[in-house]
Formats: sequence, structure tokens, C-alpha cells
Amino acid sequence: MITLLVDPALFDAPEVKVEGDAYRHLFRARRVAAGEPVRVVDGQGRARWGRVARVERTTAAVALGEPAPDREPAFRLSLLAPTCRPETAAWIVEKATEIGVFSIHFLNTARAPREFGVGALDRLRRVAAAAVEQCERSRLPEVTGPHAWSEAARLAWSGPRWFLDPEGGSALAAAPGATAGALLVGPEGGLAPEERRDLLAAGWAPVGLGERILRLETAAIVGAGLILLSPS
Repeated sequence: MITLLVDPALFDAPEVKVEGDAYRHLFRARRVAAGEPVRVVDGQGRARWGRVARVERTTAAVALGEPAPDREPAFRLSLLAPTCRPETAAWIVEKATEIGVFSIHFLNTARAPREFGVGALDRLRRVAAAAVEQCERSRLPEVTGPHAWSEAARLAWSGPRWFLDPEGGSALAAAPGATAGALLVGPEGGLAPEERRDLLAAGWAPVGLGERILRLETAAIVGAGLILLSPS
């Protein structure tokens, strides 16, 4: 099934116009034809069934119909990750979007004080948009940063807050009954001692992922997946 992400302002219209990169991808590269079914999403958690009404030389039109399943997890997870290389950040955003993370925030930590270059956030948001269409979800995760370490608490949902820690005694798992929460992942080399103390003092729970030390991007996706994909 083809999933098309559109501007939320167009979602309630009877028909949406497709042009630009979306047109080239769907109607030139993928050769989608008139009459084919489409699932249209607004990036805010809504979805509708649609059908390609017509394909013209530079634009196409999709007629919108009944509501469709949103395919979103019930648990809203905020993922906090350290600032990192652009390719690593893009990988985290893509995979976190695919498994259903609600928002992704990049933090400067003592061992990862990195600034993003011009246009970096826009590129990461385009990666997220492509992943929404690929995995057929309906919500476009918020992608922000880099944030100061002091903003970690503000960026986290109320509810359970975990941080990955090799010294964490308990295993990471879904939180029964909770509807939202946050997971913080430290940088390569781990969190600084004072950062770990900050989190413990603020009520974050240290949790582990087993006996092996994982790379940042692996730990972020494994941790998020255990929360979102495990039975609650």
C-alpha cells in the first residue's frame, strides 16, 4: 500500500494535489497510475483511504475517502539522544520513526558537545518524512536539537523516564498502564558522572540492555523497540 504524507491543512479536503518531489517519486519513479489506492496521512496521527483520481504531466490528484487505521503505538515515547555525526543522527531518526517513536531530541552532553550544521535539522526531518511513508505510520515525529543538557527534563514526557546505563540493574521493558514516557541514551563513552547524578536526582531510572556495550545508534533503537514493541 502506498502511503502519502500531506500538509495537515489539506487533509480534510475531498482531494489533494501531488506535485514536486512527491509527484516525481510516486508517479515517475514508482509509476503509480490513476485508479490505484493510496493511504493518505497528515503527520499528526490521522489517516484516510484515497485513490489516484488523475495523473498529469507535472501533478496528480488523489481523491480522499474514509478514515484509515493510524498504525500508531498507544505509548508516546520521547527519545533523547546525544548529538552525533550527521549520518548517525539520520540513521537514528529513520529507524526511530519506523518503530513508532513520538519525538526525537538531540542533546549536548559532556562527552558529545556537537553543533548541527546549517540545514541539518531540515535534512533530518526529511528523513523522518520519508520513513513515515515507508513504514505506513501516520504521525511525523518531532525532531529537535541540539539542546542543552539542562533541557532534558523539559523534553521528557511525564510518566516513566529511563536512561540507558551499563550499571542499570533492571532490564528495560514496557511500562504497564503508562501512556507516555521518555528514554535517554548516552554518548559513546557513556554519560559523565555528574550527568548520571543529575538524572538519578530527577527520578530517571537506570536500565540496562544486557552484558554487551552497544553503539549509540544500536542502543537507541534497541531500547526504544523494547518499550514500544513489547507487550505492556
